[in-house]
Amino acid sequence: MYVVVAAPRTATAAPNASDRALFALRARFDGDYPLAPELVDGALHALTPSARAALETVLHLSRDRCWTVGLGLGSVRTPLPVGVHEVAGPGIVAAHDAASAAARRASACAVRGVDDAAVERLEPLLDLLLAHRARWSAHSWQLHDLLDAGATQAAAAATLGITPQAVSKRARAAGLRVDAEARTALAELLSEAGNRRA
Repeated sequence: MYVVVAAPRTATAAPNASDRALFALRARFDGDYPLAPELVDGALHALTPSARAALETVLHLSRDRCWTVGLGLGSVRTPLPVGVHEVAGPGIVAAHDAASAAARRASACAVRGVDDAAVERLEPLLDLLLAHRARWSAHSWQLHDLLDAGATQAAAAATLGITPQAVSKRARAAGLRVDAEARTALAELLSEAGNRRA
């Protein structure tokens, strides 16, 4: 199982930031969460059996740089309770360890698991992906969101009111193809690491 624990980076975070984050996660990944994400003692908790959904949850929360994000890999007690706040097991412990470590890292993200030596090898790859995204402009994010939602470059061009050539140039400048390939590869590595702990 993959457990995400995210804490606000500052005590002065917008009061509705947590509510907005919960709404966005539920809207985007609802089918991937066996239990709805919740706030537990001020931190956002999410649980998923999907490596892809876990990675995308981490990337989504890291996007606005309001959160320190920990990703834990490990088992949880079953059957699952009615809410995330009642979940227990090594996966929850790993996620809290990761969240604590994330607060001390430049990327504000960390990964922990039962076999930390194996899992922590994923951190530099996640750091690279986050550093790559940190350089994106608002236009890059706008195009990424359209393409990630399934739009073609031609459809994105029509939506943005620019030429297909301009979309292609913008996509190359942002490295959107590299980003998509890196996300796929990292999700596969997370899946392998998670399966070793199943």
